[in-house]
Amino acid sequence: MANVQTAPMEKFSSPVPKLSLGAGLLSYLIPGLGQISQGRTGKGLLFLISLSAMFAYGMYLDDWRNVYLADNLARQRQGNWPGLASTLYNRPQFIGQFWIGVAAWPAIWQYNHLPVPDSPFWHEFGRCPDETVINRLQTNGDKTWDLGWVFTVIAGVLNILVIYDAAAGPAQGLTDLLPDKEPPG
Repeated sequence: MANVQTAPMEKFSSPVPKLSLGAGLLSYLIPGLGQISQGRTGKGLLFLISLSAMFAYGMYLDDWRNVYLADNLARQRQGNWPGLASTLYNRPQFIGQFWIGVAAWPAIWQYNHLPVPDSPFWHEFGRCPDETVINRLQTNGDKTWDLGWVFTVIAGVLNILVIYDAAAGPAQGLTDLLPDKEPPG
């Protein structure tokens, strides 16, 4: 057997990146903001633009009406479940949409019947559409309503990965873990 010289393990270990909860929170609020605050501007802008565009396109597909918590569905309680748990059971899409951050907060605001600005857009934004509107949107022949909430859910779920990337820091590749090689000679 050939005598193989091994490098000490210290050369293979790299410092464990610190967990940055602040950057994770920033990326929850606005996708990519945590990466931008860490100086990874290109990556942050990529996340910001792509996830925001995906979420906005999903909202556009159904007249800005698919991100809501259905307070009228709370009447259809599941056993002895409290109101919010029953609402999330009847509208599980919001669990995925919630992770896009501030863009989903109007739905929570409207669900809790808090005061809204006296503007037609903000008065209805995030409010649960009445049953006739939902029935009209779901039966109008095309699938834009369904496709819209799919886009918004995917944007929210992808933002969970963005939040993790901001909180845990950039992934380290194998070359970061290997010792520097000296040139032969």
